[in-house]
Order: sequence, then structure tokens, then C-alpha cells
Amino acid sequence: MKHKFLIIFVILLTFIIGINGQSFSKKFDFGIGKTAEGYESVSTINSYSKETGYGFEDVTGITCISRNDKNLLLSGFCSSEKPFYFSVAVPEGNFRVKITFGDFNESTETTVKAELRRLMLENVETKKGKFKTETFIVNVRRPEISTGGAVKLKDREKLLEAWAWDEKLTLEFNGKKPNVNAIELEKIDSLPTVYLLGDSTVCDQPGEPYASWGQMLTAFFNNQIVLANHAESGESLKSSFGAKRLEKVLSVIKPGDYVLIQYAHNDEKEKGDGIGAMTSFKASLLQWIDAIKAKGGNPILITPMHRRTFDKDGKITNSHGDYPEATRQAAKEKGVPLIDLTEMSKDLYEYFGKDGSGVLFKDGDGTHHNNFGAYELAKLVATALKQQKLPLSKYLKKEFKPLDPQKPDSPESLKIPASPNYQNTKPLGS
Repeated sequence: MKHKFLIIFVILLTFIIGINGQSFSKKFDFGIGKTAEGYESVSTINSYSKETGYGFEDVTGITCISRNDKNLLLSGFCSSEKPFYFSVAVPEGNFRVKITFGDFNESTETTVKAELRRLMLENVETKKGKFKTETFIVNVRRPEISTGGAVKLKDREKLLEAWAWDEKLTLEFNGKKPNVNAIELEKIDSLPTVYLLGDSTVCDQPGEPYASWGQMLTAFFNNQIVLANHAESGESLKSSFGAKRLEKVLSVIKPGDYVLIQYAHNDEKEKGDGIGAMTSFKASLLQWIDAIKAKGGNPILITPMHRRTFDKDGKITNSHGDYPEATRQAAKEKGVPLIDLTEMSKDLYEYFGKDGSGVLFKDGDGTHHNNFGAYELAKLVATALKQQKLPLSKYLKKEFKPLDPQKPDSPESLKIPASPNYQNTKPLGS
């Protein structure tokens, strides 16, 4: 009888551990035919459901085959002529994702994005008969806060951006010939985390043609760190605090983690007694810095990038008033790092000029960027980390090359394929 109760106790303990996210791992073998030992089979019969906890979001156009090779993990794969999504139900936390690509008979080219279009892998190419395994780390979150309450989600977060807060990790496979042989997931919360807090120019934009630097920054970091983007469209320091976004970050942050903070676009629209750049805004920044440091975190302030506002001489005009300077002063007073994206974006925009700078923005929008603009701004943020020799820069990929804003990449050089999700609704804020 004692042995029976012991067995039941072990089973319950294992279940509880899995639910609470202390231990979680999954392995998936894509294709038809025999399945590699220790892996779960995935083919077009596997549409995502809460009952199974994994599957394709839509199997339309997906082909899963097997080459009948002795290596079961490499012989089978799933592919499509258009982007496709695969999801797995997971607890909240950080996950190491290992993906194998390749085909014995044909070449492949795959770009991988996670959750809301976070760029994880750019154009992974394999030649005929060759295979590659790539690894990255993805953060998955819930609105509930362990210390009580929950993040107050906007309507768009419940609809357009639902994948950012749901019960699953969703991967997008895109590119000229997207292909996946195997996926391995492992919960790994020991790695350092970089939290992002900010507005629509930082957050994970859910659909084309909008994009923000926060969802591109992931592509420049190695697999020894994870980025968790808690920025949201339309947010100011005040509204983010009221929605408990800072509280959510403080509830999960570990000593040694980082927090990148960029606001101003929406703060500068707030009116009232005592509200202003050098008063309420700066005071809030100082309080946020103290709160993050109290948890052992490392805050990094970022001044806002310019809007696309030029004078008659082709020079950028400052539409942010004293807010960039307030950010600089707050960083100096608290002795924390500062990334001056205001100055770097000025050089970037002026390089392309009043007319040509539209190549960085969503058509007809002078605030929100497209994939190219977001990628260049993310590269400038990473460049500043490297040039200032900040501790966070050690996690940049070895192949990362700093960007001179006066000598940016050409638009044609960016080969990030558009995601299938488009949004007709303009992001909140301007």
C-alpha cells in the first residue's frame, strides 16, 4: 500500500511540476513514416488543439513527406510554398528552441519568426543533401502577475495580438522554401533575460507592413540570452504603469537581467498640472530605475527615435521637445547606460533624405516603421551596446557588424520575407 501511495505521489508531483513550469520539454519529428525514438510525430493530420497541445495553425498548403532514409529524424520533413505556423502549448517562461532544416533531394531556405513576428533566424539555407540545426531562445508570457492581479490588456492585445499572451509558443516558418525536419523545446529559465518596455515603435507589431525595432533585435543576439518584449502600442510611462506592465516585469525579473526602456512618443501628448518632460516624465524614469535596481536588474534608457519631420533644408526637426534630454538627464543622474536613438535616427533619416526616408516607414506614416526601418533601428540599438562596451553586448552574435547610421544598409539587402498576417489598423500612438 505504501508503494502505491508513493507512485501516486510521484505522478502528482510530476504533473504539478509540469504545470508550474519548473520542467518542460518536447520533441517533434516532422514528416510521415516511422518516427524517431523519443519524438512525437507531426504531419498534416496535426492541427493545433488544446486537447493535443500542439499542431499546425492551418494545414492548408503544407506537405509532409519521408525520404525513407535510415536516419528517421532527417528523412522526414514538412514544407510549403507559403508561410506556415506551428504551435505548442507551454507554461510561461523562456524556451530553448532547436530546429533541424534540410532535405536529401532539394535545397531549402527558411526564415523563422516567433510569437508576433519576432525575428529569430534569417534565411537559413541548406543545399541538397545537407542539413543544419539552429538554436534560439523564446520568451512566452501570460497576463497574470504572480504577486497579484494581471496586466490590463488593450482590446487589440486580446484580438490582433492574442498570440503574445496565449497558452502557446507559435513559430512561423517563412522564406523561399520553408522546411522543418525536427523541433526540440526545453524550458530554460536560468539564462539572463532582456525585458523591453516602450510604445508602438518598440513592441511586437502583429501584422505587416508595420514593424518595430523590438521584434527585430532578437536576430542579433546569441542563444545564451532571451528577449522579452513587454512594450505596447499607445503606451506612455504613466499608462504602462497603470496597466501593470512594469509590475509584470518586476514580478519575473531575476538579478542580472536587463530592462531596455524607451518612451516619449505618447508621454509628450499628456497634459495637466505638473506633467512634462522635466517634471513627471523624468521623475517616473527615476522611479522605474530605482524599482528595477531594487530587484537586481540593469536598466538601460533609450531616447526616442525621431519622427519623419524635415525642415526646408533637409534636416530633421525635433518633434519630441525636451523628452530626449529628460531621458539623458535621468540616465546621468542614476548612473545607468543610455542609448541615444534620437541622435542616431537623425543621421539615419537624413542619409536617405526627406523624400527617400520613406523607405524606412510604413507608407504614409511618419512614426511607424516597416521591416527595413525597424531592422536598421534595431541594428543601431545593438551597435550602441557594442560601441559602449556594455555587459549586455557580450551576448551579441559573433558575426554581428555595427551599423554606421550615416552609411546604412541598402533596402535591397534586407531579405526578411513578409509574414502572412496583415493589419489594416494603425498602431496606437503617433
